[in-house]
Amino acid sequence: MREIQASEAKTHLPRLLDEVERGETLIITRHGRPIARIVPEPDRRQTEIDQAIANITALRKRTGRITLEELRSAREEGRK
Repeated sequence: MREIQASEAKTHLPRLLDEVERGETLIITRHGRPIARIVPEPDRRQTEIDQAIANITALRKRTGRITLEELRSAREEGRK
């Protein structure tokens, strides 16, 4: 959760809405006091979560389970 001044929110609204769409919650302040909260739409977020879970489940059916060692190896590969 992030606080942002009303004047900055007015200037950067499209960018802030993108952040909220990605799951960020914003509190808009005026003179240091909270006046509004922008939160992601719960129905849309839940739909995205459900779709991600379905995609992961389908992938696991196609590829099978991976071992802990395979997971660690992939993690280390990504760090190179």
